[in-house]
Amino acid sequence: MNIDRLREAEAAFLTRFPEGFDDPGLELIRKRHNIDRLSELARAQVTEAALSQPDRFADALIQIVTRSSMVSRFEKPPFKRFVDALDSEDKRRLAEAFRKRLFGNDKREGFEEIVDLFGRYGLARWSLVSALPFYFAPSKEAFVKPSTARKIVGFLDVEDLHYSPRPTWTFYVGYRKLVREIKKTVDPRLTPNNAAATGFLMASL
Repeated sequence: MNIDRLREAEAAFLTRFPEGFDDPGLELIRKRHNIDRLSELARAQVTEAALSQPDRFADALIQIVTRSSMVSRFEKPPFKRFVDALDSEDKRRLAEAFRKRLFGNDKREGFEEIVDLFGRYGLARWSLVSALPFYFAPSKEAFVKPSTARKIVGFLDVEDLHYSPRPTWTFYVGYRKLVREIKKTVDPRLTPNNAAATGFLMASL
């Protein structure tokens, strides 16, 4: 990772917003994204008990994805139609895949099962795959927005991290590691959650 570029971006952001993400100049951005509210919703709705009730989980998943300001408005209607149209067996598979991803020891298997299921309907997209895990644990998981991820990887000269349009566990783990390294390096005011760690970089580029 190019530390010099990261430091330059950090300085540029703090020059504009001296209080980081608590700066008054970012109030509208905070209200628009409202990550804390959606995180509370995700943790309240997506419990292991809820995942044992596929219909209940499907409703919660739609609610979280469609309320997310980071998911494209063009992706939300087809995603809702996709989840609504799933039969009982596919809803069970979906809930089980997310159980593995969020609560199990086989997170990679859960991730790949989610991608495969979404892919059968042409919806294996980074934002849709990463949204719920991010809101469930915003300081541990990463939200992957394709344009943001590509630009940040390029800007920081991360040569061993290779983006692909179809979500892969290898890229996800590498990108999440990159986000964690960014958080360790920059001022804590820039990283109240993992999305902010990439958001401040995009605002500084």
